[in-house]
Amino acid sequence: MAQPSIFEQILDPANRVDPFALYAELRKTPVARQSDGTYLVSTYDEIVALLHDHRVSSDPRNHPELAGVPSAPEHGPSGLPLPFISRDPPEHDRLRDLATRPFGPPCSPGRIEDMRPWLTDIANGLIDDFAGKSRVDIVDDFAYPLPVTAICRLLGVPREDQPRFHHWADAIIETVDPATGTFAERQRTRTRINAELGAYLDGLADAHARRPGDDLISGMLTDTGPGAPMSRADLISTAALLLIAGHETTVNLIANGTLTLLRHPDVLDRLRTEPQLIIPLVEELLRYEPPVQFLPSRTTLADIDIAGTTIPKGSPITLMLAAGSRDPARFPDPDRFDPDRTDNVHLGYGSGIHYCFGAPLARVETQVALTALAHRLVHPRLAADPPPYRTNPTLRGPRHLPVDIDAVAPAPGATAPSERDLRPAHGRL
Repeated sequence: MAQPSIFEQILDPANRVDPFALYAELRKTPVARQSDGTYLVSTYDEIVALLHDHRVSSDPRNHPELAGVPSAPEHGPSGLPLPFISRDPPEHDRLRDLATRPFGPPCSPGRIEDMRPWLTDIANGLIDDFAGKSRVDIVDDFAYPLPVTAICRLLGVPREDQPRFHHWADAIIETVDPATGTFAERQRTRTRINAELGAYLDGLADAHARRPGDDLISGMLTDTGPGAPMSRADLISTAALLLIAGHETTVNLIANGTLTLLRHPDVLDRLRTEPQLIIPLVEELLRYEPPVQFLPSRTTLADIDIAGTTIPKGSPITLMLAAGSRDPARFPDPDRFDPDRTDNVHLGYGSGIHYCFGAPLARVETQVALTALAHRLVHPRLAADPPPYRTNPTLRGPRHLPVDIDAVAPAPGATAPSERDLRPAHGRL
Protein backbone atom coordinates (compact mmCIF):
# COMPACT_ATOMS: atom_id res chain seq x y z
CA MET A 1 0.00 0.00 0.00
CA ALA A 2 1.39 3.39 -1.01
CA GLN A 3 2.51 5.77 1.68
CA PRO A 4 0.01 8.67 1.93
CA SER A 5 1.29 11.97 0.62
CA ILE A 6 1.97 14.85 2.99
CA PHE A 7 -1.27 16.53 1.92
CA GLU A 8 -3.24 13.32 2.45
CA GLN A 9 -1.78 13.20 5.95
CA ILE A 10 -2.86 16.81 6.51
CA LEU A 11 -6.40 15.87 5.47
CA ASP A 12 -6.40 12.91 7.88
CA PRO A 13 -8.39 13.85 11.03
CA ALA A 14 -5.76 12.01 13.09
CA ASN A 15 -3.40 14.91 12.37
CA ARG A 16 -5.81 17.71 13.14
CA VAL A 17 -4.36 18.35 16.60
CA ASP A 18 -0.94 19.39 15.24
CA PRO A 19 -0.50 19.68 11.48
CA PHE A 20 2.44 22.07 11.70
CA ALA A 21 5.22 19.48 11.35
CA LEU A 22 3.52 18.37 8.13
CA TYR A 23 3.42 21.99 6.94
CA ALA A 24 7.18 22.19 7.56
CA GLU A 25 7.64 19.16 5.33
CA LEU A 26 5.51 20.79 2.64
CA ARG A 27 7.66 23.93 2.67
CA LYS A 28 10.67 21.89 1.57
CA THR A 29 9.00 21.85 -1.85
CA PRO A 30 7.36 25.30 -2.14
CA VAL A 31 5.24 24.31 -5.15
CA ALA A 32 4.30 20.62 -5.18
CA ARG A 33 2.13 18.88 -7.78
CA GLN A 34 -0.26 16.29 -6.36
CA SER A 35 -1.44 13.08 -8.03
CA ASP A 36 -4.78 14.69 -8.97
CA GLY A 37 -3.06 17.59 -10.75
CA THR A 38 -3.49 20.13 -7.93
CA TYR A 39 -0.49 22.29 -7.06
CA LEU A 40 0.12 22.98 -3.37
CA VAL A 41 1.89 26.25 -2.56
CA SER A 42 3.24 26.40 0.99
CA THR A 43 5.85 29.18 1.35
CA TYR A 44 5.05 32.76 2.33
CA ASP A 45 6.44 34.73 -0.59
CA GLU A 46 4.96 32.40 -3.19
CA ILE A 47 1.51 32.41 -1.54
CA VAL A 48 1.48 36.22 -1.39
CA ALA A 49 2.56 36.44 -5.03
CA LEU A 50 -0.30 34.20 -6.15
CA LEU A 51 -2.87 35.95 -3.95
CA HIS A 52 -2.00 39.14 -5.86
CA ASP A 53 -1.77 37.53 -9.31
CA HIS A 54 -4.67 38.31 -11.69
CA ARG A 55 -3.88 35.05 -13.51
CA VAL A 56 -5.25 33.09 -10.53
CA SER A 57 -9.04 32.70 -10.55
CA SER A 58 -11.33 32.21 -7.55
CA ASP A 59 -14.30 31.37 -9.79
CA PRO A 60 -15.15 27.65 -9.43
CA ARG A 61 -16.53 27.62 -12.97
CA ASN A 62 -12.92 27.77 -14.15
CA HIS A 63 -12.03 24.64 -12.19
CA PRO A 64 -11.33 21.68 -14.53
CA GLU A 65 -13.76 19.40 -12.64
CA LEU A 66 -16.66 21.74 -13.48
CA ALA A 67 -15.98 21.97 -17.20
CA GLY A 68 -19.34 21.50 -18.92
CA VAL A 69 -21.30 21.35 -15.66
CA PRO A 70 -24.33 23.70 -15.72
CA SER A 71 -24.02 26.52 -13.20
CA ALA A 72 -26.57 27.17 -10.48
CA PRO A 73 -29.58 29.35 -11.32
CA GLU A 74 -28.64 33.01 -11.36
CA HIS A 75 -31.87 34.47 -10.05
CA GLY A 76 -34.54 33.82 -7.47
CA PRO A 77 -34.74 31.83 -4.26
CA SER A 78 -34.35 28.44 -6.01
CA GLY A 79 -30.59 29.07 -6.23
CA LEU A 80 -27.95 31.67 -5.60
CA PRO A 81 -25.39 33.24 -7.89
CA LEU A 82 -21.77 32.94 -6.86
CA PRO A 83 -20.85 35.22 -3.93
CA PHE A 84 -18.28 37.88 -4.63
CA ILE A 85 -15.45 35.90 -3.01
CA SER A 86 -15.99 33.27 -5.73
CA ARG A 87 -15.87 35.76 -8.59
CA ASP A 88 -13.07 37.48 -10.43
CA PRO A 89 -12.78 41.15 -11.40
CA PRO A 90 -14.61 43.17 -12.52
CA GLU A 91 -17.71 41.52 -10.97
CA HIS A 92 -15.88 40.78 -7.73
CA ASP A 93 -14.84 44.40 -7.33
CA ARG A 94 -18.29 45.78 -8.11
CA LEU A 95 -20.14 43.51 -5.67
CA ARG A 96 -17.58 43.82 -2.91
CA ASP A 97 -17.77 47.60 -3.14
CA LEU A 98 -21.57 47.51 -2.87
CA ALA A 99 -21.39 45.20 0.16
CA THR A 100 -18.69 47.32 1.82
CA ARG A 101 -20.63 50.59 1.74
CA PRO A 102 -23.09 49.72 4.56
CA PHE A 103 -20.45 47.63 6.39
CA GLY A 104 -17.40 49.77 6.96
CA PRO A 105 -15.05 52.57 5.89
CA PRO A 106 -15.20 54.93 4.18
CA CYS A 107 -19.02 55.04 3.98
CA SER A 108 -19.80 53.52 7.39
CA PRO A 109 -16.58 54.09 9.36
CA GLY A 110 -17.98 53.53 12.84
CA ARG A 111 -20.32 50.60 12.36
CA ILE A 112 -18.03 47.82 13.57
CA GLU A 113 -16.15 49.73 16.27
CA ASP A 114 -19.46 51.06 17.62
CA MET A 115 -20.53 47.44 18.21
CA ARG A 116 -17.78 46.94 20.81
CA PRO A 117 -19.85 47.94 23.90
CA TRP A 118 -22.78 45.80 22.73
CA LEU A 119 -20.46 42.86 22.03
CA THR A 120 -18.96 43.28 25.50
CA ASP A 121 -22.44 43.07 27.03
CA ILE A 122 -23.22 39.90 25.03
CA ALA A 123 -19.89 38.33 26.05
CA ASN A 124 -20.44 39.17 29.71
CA GLY A 125 -23.99 37.83 29.58
CA LEU A 126 -22.70 34.50 28.27
CA ILE A 127 -20.04 34.38 30.98
CA ASP A 128 -22.65 35.24 33.63
CA ASP A 129 -24.28 31.92 32.75
CA PHE A 130 -21.07 30.11 33.77
CA ALA A 131 -21.64 31.03 37.43
CA GLY A 132 -22.11 27.99 39.62
CA LYS A 133 -20.48 25.66 37.11
CA SER A 134 -17.12 24.00 37.53
CA ARG A 135 -16.71 23.10 33.85
CA VAL A 136 -17.78 24.97 30.73
CA ASP A 137 -17.44 24.25 27.03
CA ILE A 138 -15.92 27.40 25.55
CA VAL A 139 -17.06 26.40 22.04
CA ASP A 140 -20.74 25.63 22.64
CA ASP A 141 -21.28 27.99 25.56
CA PHE A 142 -19.34 31.02 24.32
CA ALA A 143 -17.36 30.93 21.07
CA TYR A 144 -20.37 29.91 18.95
CA PRO A 145 -23.19 32.08 20.36
CA LEU A 146 -21.16 35.32 20.46
CA PRO A 147 -20.33 35.70 16.75
CA VAL A 148 -23.59 34.20 15.51
CA THR A 149 -25.51 36.71 17.62
CA ALA A 150 -23.33 39.49 16.22
CA ILE A 151 -23.66 38.62 12.54
CA CYS A 152 -27.41 38.10 12.83
CA ARG A 153 -27.79 41.51 14.43
CA LEU A 154 -25.59 43.10 11.76
CA LEU A 155 -27.62 41.55 8.95
CA GLY A 156 -31.00 42.15 10.59
CA VAL A 157 -31.87 38.48 11.22
CA PRO A 158 -34.51 38.09 13.97
CA ARG A 159 -33.07 36.60 17.15
CA GLU A 160 -35.59 33.76 17.11
CA ASP A 161 -34.33 32.60 13.70
CA GLN A 162 -30.70 32.18 14.78
CA PRO A 163 -30.89 28.45 15.61
CA ARG A 164 -31.88 27.69 12.00
CA PHE A 165 -28.45 28.74 10.77
CA HIS A 166 -26.52 26.10 12.67
CA HIS A 167 -27.67 23.39 10.24
CA TRP A 168 -27.04 25.50 7.15
CA ALA A 169 -23.63 26.65 8.39
CA ASP A 170 -22.46 23.12 9.21
CA ALA A 171 -23.62 21.81 5.82
CA ILE A 172 -21.95 24.58 3.83
CA ILE A 173 -18.73 24.47 5.84
CA GLU A 174 -18.50 20.75 5.11
CA THR A 175 -18.29 21.57 1.40
CA VAL A 176 -14.91 23.26 1.87
CA ASP A 177 -13.44 20.01 3.23
CA PRO A 178 -11.48 18.33 0.39
CA ALA A 179 -12.01 14.97 2.08
CA THR A 180 -15.80 15.06 1.52
CA GLY A 181 -16.05 14.02 -2.10
CA THR A 182 -14.95 15.52 -5.39
CA PHE A 183 -14.95 19.23 -6.12
CA ALA A 184 -18.03 18.84 -8.34
CA GLU A 185 -19.89 16.88 -5.64
CA ARG A 186 -19.13 19.54 -3.05
CA GLN A 187 -20.38 22.25 -5.41
CA ARG A 188 -23.67 20.37 -5.95
CA THR A 189 -24.16 20.05 -2.19
CA ARG A 190 -23.44 23.75 -1.74
CA THR A 191 -26.01 24.61 -4.42
CA ARG A 192 -28.68 22.52 -2.66
CA ILE A 193 -28.06 24.08 0.76
CA ASN A 194 -27.87 27.54 -0.76
CA ALA A 195 -31.34 27.03 -2.23
CA GLU A 196 -32.80 26.50 1.26
CA LEU A 197 -30.89 29.42 2.74
CA GLY A 198 -31.73 31.57 -0.27
CA ALA A 199 -35.44 31.01 0.14
CA TYR A 200 -35.26 32.19 3.75
CA LEU A 201 -33.12 35.24 2.92
CA ASP A 202 -35.38 36.20 0.02
CA GLY A 203 -38.29 36.45 2.45
CA LEU A 204 -36.12 38.37 4.91
CA ALA A 205 -35.16 40.84 2.17
CA ASP A 206 -38.87 41.37 1.41
CA ALA A 207 -39.45 42.23 5.06
CA HIS A 208 -36.57 44.72 5.09
CA ALA A 209 -37.73 46.28 1.83
CA ARG A 210 -41.10 47.00 3.45
CA ARG A 211 -39.52 48.34 6.64
CA PRO A 212 -35.79 49.17 6.29
CA GLY A 213 -33.70 49.27 9.43
CA ASP A 214 -30.11 49.99 10.46
CA ASP A 215 -28.71 46.71 9.17
CA LEU A 216 -26.66 45.48 6.22
CA ILE A 217 -29.54 43.95 4.25
CA SER A 218 -31.50 47.21 4.52
CA GLY A 219 -28.37 49.15 3.59
CA MET A 220 -27.81 47.10 0.44
CA LEU A 221 -31.50 47.36 -0.50
CA THR A 222 -31.67 51.14 -0.12
CA ASP A 223 -28.23 52.10 -1.45
CA THR A 224 -28.47 54.81 -4.12
CA GLY A 225 -24.73 55.28 -4.71
CA PRO A 226 -22.71 54.42 -7.84
CA GLY A 227 -23.48 50.96 -9.19
CA ALA A 228 -26.46 50.48 -6.86
CA PRO A 229 -28.73 48.83 -6.24
CA MET A 230 -27.37 45.32 -5.94
CA SER A 231 -29.64 42.82 -7.67
CA ARG A 232 -31.90 40.78 -5.40
CA ALA A 233 -30.06 37.56 -6.32
CA ASP A 234 -26.65 39.06 -5.56
CA LEU A 235 -27.97 40.58 -2.35
CA ILE A 236 -29.20 37.17 -1.17
CA SER A 237 -25.89 35.56 -2.15
CA THR A 238 -23.94 38.23 -0.28
CA ALA A 239 -26.12 37.91 2.82
CA ALA A 240 -25.68 34.12 2.78
CA LEU A 241 -21.92 34.50 2.50
CA LEU A 242 -21.74 36.95 5.40
CA LEU A 243 -24.07 34.87 7.54
CA ILE A 244 -22.00 31.69 7.19
CA ALA A 245 -18.48 33.08 6.90
CA GLY A 246 -19.31 35.85 9.39
CA HIS A 247 -19.41 33.49 12.33
CA GLU A 248 -17.91 30.11 11.50
CA THR A 249 -14.27 31.20 11.29
CA THR A 250 -14.59 33.45 14.34
CA VAL A 251 -15.83 30.50 16.43
CA ASN A 252 -12.53 28.77 15.67
CA LEU A 253 -10.47 31.91 16.27
CA ILE A 254 -11.97 32.46 19.74
CA ALA A 255 -11.62 28.77 20.64
CA ASN A 256 -8.05 28.59 19.30
CA GLY A 257 -7.25 31.79 21.18
CA THR A 258 -8.60 30.49 24.48
CA LEU A 259 -6.70 27.23 24.04
CA THR A 260 -3.48 29.09 23.27
CA LEU A 261 -3.82 31.43 26.26
CA LEU A 262 -4.43 28.53 28.63
CA ARG A 263 -1.29 26.88 27.26
CA HIS A 264 0.62 30.15 27.83
CA PRO A 265 -0.44 31.30 31.32
CA ASP A 266 2.24 34.01 31.37
CA VAL A 267 0.54 35.70 28.41
CA LEU A 268 -2.87 35.25 30.04
CA ASP A 269 -1.57 36.99 33.17
CA ARG A 270 -0.19 39.86 31.09
CA LEU A 271 -3.52 40.30 29.31
CA ARG A 272 -5.24 40.87 32.66
CA THR A 273 -2.99 43.85 33.43
CA GLU A 274 -2.06 45.10 29.93
CA PRO A 275 -5.35 45.73 28.09
CA GLN A 276 -3.66 46.94 24.90
CA LEU A 277 -1.86 43.62 24.57
CA ILE A 278 -5.04 42.16 23.10
CA ILE A 279 -4.47 43.91 19.75
CA PRO A 280 -1.09 42.36 18.85
CA LEU A 281 -2.13 39.17 20.65
CA VAL A 282 -5.03 38.56 18.25
CA GLU A 283 -2.75 39.25 15.27
CA GLU A 284 -0.27 36.68 16.57
CA LEU A 285 -3.11 34.18 17.02
CA LEU A 286 -4.06 34.69 13.38
CA ARG A 287 -0.51 33.78 12.43
CA TYR A 288 0.12 31.02 14.98
CA GLU A 289 -3.30 29.25 15.10
CA PRO A 290 -5.29 30.56 12.11
CA PRO A 291 -8.91 29.45 11.76
CA VAL A 292 -8.48 29.07 7.97
CA GLN A 293 -5.63 26.68 7.20
CA PHE A 294 -5.64 26.81 3.41
CA LEU A 295 -7.52 28.13 0.40
CA PRO A 296 -8.46 25.31 -1.99
CA SER A 297 -9.84 25.41 -5.51
CA ARG A 298 -8.09 28.36 -7.07
CA THR A 299 -7.38 27.88 -10.80
CA THR A 300 -4.66 29.26 -13.05
CA LEU A 301 -5.85 31.23 -16.10
CA ALA A 302 -2.39 31.12 -17.71
CA ASP A 303 0.92 29.36 -17.26
CA ILE A 304 2.58 30.74 -14.12
CA ASP A 305 6.29 30.38 -13.34
CA ILE A 306 6.95 30.41 -9.61
CA ALA A 307 9.67 28.99 -7.33
CA GLY A 308 11.29 27.18 -10.26
CA THR A 309 8.05 25.46 -11.26
CA THR A 310 5.66 26.16 -14.12
CA ILE A 311 2.04 25.74 -13.10
CA PRO A 312 0.15 25.12 -16.37
CA LYS A 313 -2.94 27.03 -17.37
CA GLY A 314 -6.13 25.42 -16.07
CA SER A 315 -4.48 23.83 -13.03
CA PRO A 316 -6.13 23.77 -9.59
CA ILE A 317 -3.97 25.30 -6.88
CA THR A 318 -4.29 25.22 -3.09
CA LEU A 319 -2.67 27.99 -1.06
CA MET A 320 -1.46 26.67 2.31
CA LEU A 321 -1.93 29.82 4.39
CA ALA A 322 -1.07 28.24 7.75
CA ALA A 323 2.19 26.86 6.35
CA GLY A 324 3.08 30.27 4.94
CA SER A 325 2.40 32.00 8.24
CA ARG A 326 4.97 29.73 9.92
CA ASP A 327 7.56 30.06 7.18
CA PRO A 328 10.93 30.61 8.94
CA ALA A 329 12.14 32.57 5.90
CA ARG A 330 9.55 35.23 6.80
CA PHE A 331 8.98 34.89 10.57
CA PRO A 332 11.84 34.35 13.05
CA ASP A 333 11.21 31.44 15.42
CA PRO A 334 7.82 30.84 13.75
CA ASP A 335 6.65 28.01 16.03
CA ARG A 336 6.79 30.25 19.12
CA PHE A 337 3.67 32.14 20.20
CA ASP A 338 4.86 35.71 20.69
CA PRO A 339 2.30 38.54 21.01
CA ASP A 340 5.21 41.02 21.01
CA ARG A 341 6.21 39.95 17.50
CA THR A 342 6.84 42.88 15.16
CA ASP A 343 6.29 43.09 11.40
CA ASN A 344 3.60 40.46 11.76
CA VAL A 345 2.08 40.54 8.27
CA HIS A 346 0.47 37.12 8.59
CA LEU A 347 -1.80 35.30 6.15
CA GLY A 348 -4.58 34.65 8.65
CA TYR A 349 -7.04 36.67 6.56
CA GLY A 350 -5.37 36.08 3.21
CA SER A 351 -4.16 38.98 1.09
CA GLY A 352 -4.94 40.78 -2.15
CA ILE A 353 -8.39 41.52 -3.54
CA HIS A 354 -9.94 38.59 -1.64
CA TYR A 355 -8.63 39.71 1.75
CA CYS A 356 -11.22 38.62 4.31
CA PHE A 357 -14.23 40.94 4.07
CA GLY A 358 -15.27 40.30 7.66
CA ALA A 359 -11.81 40.78 9.21
CA PRO A 360 -12.71 44.06 11.01
CA LEU A 361 -15.68 42.41 12.76
CA ALA A 362 -13.80 39.21 13.59
CA ARG A 363 -10.94 41.19 15.14
CA VAL A 364 -13.26 43.16 17.42
CA GLU A 365 -15.25 40.06 18.40
CA THR A 366 -12.10 38.14 19.31
CA GLN A 367 -10.56 41.07 21.19
CA VAL A 368 -13.74 41.44 23.23
CA ALA A 369 -14.15 37.69 23.80
CA LEU A 370 -10.62 36.91 24.99
CA THR A 371 -10.45 40.01 27.17
CA ALA A 372 -13.72 39.09 28.90
CA LEU A 373 -12.65 35.49 29.47
CA ALA A 374 -9.25 36.56 30.82
CA HIS A 375 -10.78 38.94 33.37
CA ARG A 376 -13.72 36.85 34.53
CA LEU A 377 -12.73 33.19 34.66
CA VAL A 378 -11.15 32.41 38.02
CA HIS A 379 -8.29 29.90 37.74
CA PRO A 380 -9.25 28.50 34.32
CA ARG A 381 -7.47 25.34 33.18
CA LEU A 382 -7.89 22.89 30.35
CA ALA A 383 -9.92 19.80 31.18
CA ALA A 384 -8.45 18.03 28.14
CA ASP A 385 -5.28 18.83 26.23
CA PRO A 386 -5.51 18.37 23.36
CA PRO A 387 -9.26 18.87 23.13
CA PRO A 388 -11.32 17.09 20.47
CA TYR A 389 -10.99 18.82 17.11
CA ARG A 390 -13.36 19.31 14.22
CA THR A 391 -12.63 16.92 11.37
CA ASN A 392 -12.55 19.74 8.79
CA PRO A 393 -8.89 20.37 7.79
CA THR A 394 -9.61 23.71 6.11
CA LEU A 395 -11.39 25.41 9.01
CA ARG A 396 -9.40 24.04 11.93
CA GLY A 397 -10.45 24.42 15.55
CA PRO A 398 -11.65 22.49 18.60
CA ARG A 399 -15.11 20.96 18.38
CA HIS A 400 -15.33 21.24 22.14
CA LEU A 401 -13.07 23.07 24.57
CA PRO A 402 -13.86 21.94 28.14
CA VAL A 403 -12.38 24.31 30.71
CA ASP A 404 -12.48 23.89 34.47
CA ILE A 405 -12.98 27.04 36.56
CA ASP A 406 -13.17 27.85 40.26
CA ALA A 407 -15.61 30.75 39.95
CA VAL A 408 -16.76 33.65 37.79
CA ALA A 409 -15.58 37.14 38.71
CA PRO A 410 -17.87 40.14 38.24
CA ALA A 411 -17.64 42.02 34.98
CA PRO A 412 -15.29 45.03 35.11
CA GLY A 413 -17.30 48.06 36.09
CA ALA A 414 -20.04 46.05 37.79
CA THR A 415 -21.43 47.86 40.82
CA ALA A 416 -20.92 45.00 43.21
CA PRO A 417 -20.29 41.27 42.97
CA SER A 418 -23.37 39.20 43.53
CA GLU A 419 -23.42 35.99 45.51
CA ARG A 420 -24.07 34.15 42.22
CA ASP A 421 -21.03 35.75 40.59
CA LEU A 422 -18.49 34.64 43.19
CA ARG A 423 -19.82 31.48 44.77
CA PRO A 424 -17.45 28.53 44.25
CA ALA A 425 -18.26 26.16 41.46
CA HIS A 426 -19.63 22.80 42.44
CA GLY A 427 -20.41 19.54 40.67
CA ARG A 428 -19.63 18.60 37.08
CA LEU A 429 -21.53 19.20 33.87
